[in-house]
Amino acid sequence: MAELAGARCDWCGTAPDYVAYHDTEWGVPEYDSRALWEKLILDGFQAGLAWITILRKRDAFRAAFEGFDPNVIATWGERDVERRLRDAGIVRHRGKIEAAIGNAKAWQAMEARGGFDAFVWDYFDGTPLQNRFRSMDEVPPKTPLSERMSKDMKKAGFRFCGPTIVYAWLEATGVVNDHLVGCFRHGEVAALAR
Repeated sequence: MAELAGARCDWCGTAPDYVAYHDTEWGVPEYDSRALWEKLILDGFQAGLAWITILRKRDAFRAAFEGFDPNVIATWGERDVERRLRDAGIVRHRGKIEAAIGNAKAWQAMEARGGFDAFVWDYFDGTPLQNRFRSMDEVPPKTPLSERMSKDMKKAGFRFCGPTIVYAWLEATGVVNDHLVGCFRHGEVAALAR
């Protein structure tokens, strides 16, 4: 793929939803524990689907999942799962819905041990990793660090958090800045790091 010069990362193409997401959200460092968890859940629902599908259903997901409040979702039972399976506005996948409930419980346990946000950011000493990729061909689908995080998360009770999902989530939440260096957002996002 050609190097970008003063443009956007070419993964977002020209679809308005993708362009808006790329220009305002993707790669912005996220430090809020609940927001990090929400994005992990959405990335888990994306497994096997195009991200645009999740992006277009995000408002419906937020409504169906009580604003992604893990303390509420952790209390859900079979009736709550069945209700979501009837909601055409979201991805109706029993395993992913049940994983979200289990992930809410795992999030609560991490919060009690110092915070999910601390768990995530401790891998990076609290500072986003600033990659300097020039083309999409250089961007890995996973890294040794995302593999390690994935294993640690699974040990803590999380599901739908394989190394590829974890890496995409780290990119989306700005823990890793994978905007291409020719993308106008690379420097803007880098400047947002704490």
